Amino acid sequence: MYMQVEARTSSRLHLQRAPGIRSWSLLVGIVSIGLAAAYYSGDSLGWKLFYLTGCLFVAVQNLEDWEEAIFDKSTGEVVLKTFSLYRKLLTLFRAGHDQVVAQLCDLRDVNVEQETVRYFGKGYMVVLRFATGFSHPLTQSAVIGHRGLIASFLDLHRLESPSELSQRSDSEADGPGNQR
Repeated sequence: MYMQVEARTSSRLHLQRAPGIRSWSLLVGIVSIGLAAAYYSGDSLGWKLFYLTGCLFVAVQNLEDWEEAIFDKSTGEVVLKTFSLYRKLLTLFRAGHDQVVAQLCDLRDVNVEQETVRYFGKGYMVVLRFATGFSHPLTQSAVIGHRGLIASFLDLHRLESPSELSQRSDSEADGPGNQR
């Protein structure tokens, strides 16, 4: 599933992603197997509850995360949020939200990387590359992303190439303040 553009202004780009129809269908299918096993088995109530909770656990584990990315030029920040129902249930509601906040001025490039998706062929991940060398995927699972939209919003096509950046940093290091 693609990330949906929630809001786009000249100073703010808000992208969101929720579990898709494939993910919800898988959840309903696995829970249905648990219900059928519990209904048609002649086992005790304890075993029937085990069938239900086991299938519910597997179903929630396969549910995709809710994700959002907010690029805000007015605050100069990019906020990447992830919510996982599985982690929320696994930690008894103590965790489940992850948030990464970075400065927009540190963002240097947006790349699309190809990744093999089990049973489905190839997927793509949109990866944000920062000046510090840190890379962070826009989404935690492989999708087809909005590289062009993000790059044009942040004016990244105007930035220097990595070789130009390294040449500039080398020349700054040899500048007048660093000569002996």
